[in-house]
Amino acid sequence: MRITLIGLNYKPEVTGIAPYTADVAEGLSARGYDIHVVTGFPHYPQWAPDPRYAGPTIEETVDGVHVTRHRHYVPGSMTVTQRAHLELSFGSRVARSRIPASDVVVCVSPALVSTGLVMARLKAQPFRPALGVWVQDLYSRGVIETGAMHGPSAGATSNLESGILRAADGVAVIHQRFADHVRTALHVPERKLSIIPNWTHMPYQAPMSRDHARDLLGWSRDSVIALHAGNMGLKQGLENVVEAARESERRGGPVQFVLMGDGNQRETLEELGKGITCLKFVKSLPEKEFRAALDAANVLLVNELPEVAEMAVPSKLTAYFGSGSPVLAATAAGSVTDQEVRSAGAGMRVDPANPSAMVAGVIDLAADAAKCAQFVESGNRYRRHNMSRDVALDRFEEWVHTLASAHPTRARTASSARLGE
Repeated sequence: MRITLIGLNYKPEVTGIAPYTADVAEGLSARGYDIHVVTGFPHYPQWAPDPRYAGPTIEETVDGVHVTRHRHYVPGSMTVTQRAHLELSFGSRVARSRIPASDVVVCVSPALVSTGLVMARLKAQPFRPALGVWVQDLYSRGVIETGAMHGPSAGATSNLESGILRAADGVAVIHQRFADHVRTALHVPERKLSIIPNWTHMPYQAPMSRDHARDLLGWSRDSVIALHAGNMGLKQGLENVVEAARESERRGGPVQFVLMGDGNQRETLEELGKGITCLKFVKSLPEKEFRAALDAANVLLVNELPEVAEMAVPSKLTAYFGSGSPVLAATAAGSVTDQEVRSAGAGMRVDPANPSAMVAGVIDLAADAAKCAQFVESGNRYRRHNMSRDVALDRFEEWVHTLASAHPTRARTASSARLGE
């Protein structure tokens, strides 16, 4: 079976959606499928074009997968208009280019606008491929929960997302709560919905000791460290972590806060945090050092805006649950993130936008070694049982065959395409 994956993000980006798309592409390729990836130029999470990539279009092979890259606009700041410009730039380039002949095309959302342009192009073909949309974030919930849109504009975005998803032959989402929203609010028929939870994309390694991890990174063995790893964007609301560091400083510095990674809000956060001795910024790290940072922390932070409840499942949790540290989630009670942390038994929740609660939560966890060990053991167990890459690939493989079978012109291909038939 020939499968094309189309999405903005891919290797060498190491955070966000890119690692999942790469895992699927490489995993299905290893299982005998003819895989082609159409993607953008690397730019995330630093939101700047990678200077190692030049030209308008690049054809390359990345870890055995044929990849076509199209250059696109990269905004200097992220507003709704800038995001739309980014997606239109990428989507129009893809729609005007030669899309590889395929049995199944899977578009990764976000980017929603790009997905709509590509699907419109493919649906105009007399013998089109089966079309699937793989939803990593709920676009329409995102613009509402981050406060980017209100009223008619938010309604228009919901209508756009609904129309694109309903036009697909099938939709895969990463969480049951996503499936409920897509079915009830976006009116996608249940028969078109599949759930493929995200997985941990890093091979398992036993956590290293905290002292060894800190020695590797050059961090103090004696500090209580709370680490937030990953994207620094709007939905993370990381001003709360900056203010928690300021609160820790007022209390005499019981907690050192570390923001590790990049994103369109990093410069703003650095400016806000100037002069706070209990706050440190660290750039994105290679895998070995990244793992060490997770094990070096007393507590791993997830932070969200108070309004964020349904739009996304933080990808950082798939790494957090395999580490040697417990999770503290500053998120609304009952949010998707709260549900995930509670399901894993990997940590505790405090109210969002409450710096004092975050400081107190870190201090409480750091002082209770038995509770932390229980959270770590539970998180690792949840990871082993629920976040297996092989199980996710099995589900994705089954989904693409369902897509092909549901599309009449591709049914014959689907019935005979399994390896060895």
